[in-house]
Amino acid sequence: MKLERQSKISTRLHGVISAFTLAAMFAATNAIANSPAPDQASEMVRIPAGKFLFGTTSVPKDVKMQEFGLQKPPYADEQPQRRIHLPGYYIDRHEVTNLEYSRFVIERDYWVPENWKQSGYLMSSEVLSAANLQDDELRTIARDVFDISGDLDKLDRNAVIDLIEAKRQQQDNLPVSTVSWSDASSYCAWAGKRLPTEQEWEKAARGPQGLEFPWGSAWSPDKLNAGGGEKSGVMPVGTIESGKSFYGVYDMAGNVMEWVSDWYQPYPGSTYTSADFGEKYRVVRGGGWGGLGHYAISHFYRTAYRFYLKPEAEFDDLGFRCARDNAEPG
Repeated sequence: MKLERQSKISTRLHGVISAFTLAAMFAATNAIANSPAPDQASEMVRIPAGKFLFGTTSVPKDVKMQEFGLQKPPYADEQPQRRIHLPGYYIDRHEVTNLEYSRFVIERDYWVPENWKQSGYLMSSEVLSAANLQDDELRTIARDVFDISGDLDKLDRNAVIDLIEAKRQQQDNLPVSTVSWSDASSYCAWAGKRLPTEQEWEKAARGPQGLEFPWGSAWSPDKLNAGGGEKSGVMPVGTIESGKSFYGVYDMAGNVMEWVSDWYQPYPGSTYTSADFGEKYRVVRGGGWGGLGHYAISHFYRTAYRFYLKPEAEFDDLGFRCARDNAEPG
C-alpha cells in the first residue's frame, strides 16, 4: 500500500519538480546556498609519509563464501602483499555529505543524485511554499516521503512545511550516494582535491600496523554500519566513533562503498588473471551498508578488500571521499 501511495505522490509532485529548474530550486534554498563552507583543512586528516602493508597474504578458508555472491576468488586480486612507501597526503575525515555535495551542485548547476529525488532532499521549504500545493498534498508528502506521523490534519500548512523542512535537514549529514565515478571525480576537482588512489585509501584505513579492519584485527559488527536492516540504510557520517581508523578517518568500513581513482588492474607480480582487468571497471573500497535483509559478512569490510564497478554505476550505498597532495615536505 505504501508503495502505491508513493507512486501517487510522485505523480503529483512531477509538476512541482518540473516547474522549477534545479538551479532555481537550490538558489531558493538560501539556508544551504549561503551557509558557510567548512574549513577544508580541518575536515581532512594528514596521513604521514612512510611505509605500510598493501594487499594480503590470506588464502580462502571457507568455500561457503561462494554462496554469498563473490564474483572472484577470495583474496586473489589482493596479492601479492607488499610493503609500500607513500609520501604524505591528506584524506577527508568523513565521506562527502549531501550538504557538501549540494554546494557543488548549486555552483556548477550540476546533475543531482538520483536518490535526492526519492528522499525528498530537493523539497526545501522555499520550494514547497512556492509550489502552490494543496494542503492535502503537503500532508501526503509529509507522511509518505518523510514518514512524519501524527495528526497532521490539525496543523496549518506552514506548520506542516516546517516539519518537512526539519526532517529534510536531517539528510544533510548523510553521505551522498547514487553518484558515478565521474560525478565523484568532478566534485573532488571542484573542491581543489582528487579521488584517493587505492594505496592511499588502504593506508588511511589500515594504518602502519596493517590492520585487518579500520579499528583493529578482530571483526566487530558494532563498529560499522553494515547489513543491520535499517530502514534508511546509511547513517550520518562519523556516527560510529569506535569504528574510526588508526589515523582518525571515519567510516572506512560500511555506510557507503567509496570510489577511488584506480582502474581495476592486477597488482604488480600477481599471478591471478581476470577478464575484468583493464580500463573497464573502477575500484571501490570499504563496503556499503548492504541493504535490507543482507548479512554483514566480514570478508567484504576488510581494509584490503577490492570491489569494482562500471564507472557509470550508481547505488544507494555508493559514495566517496576526496584526497589531496601534501602541501608540506615529507
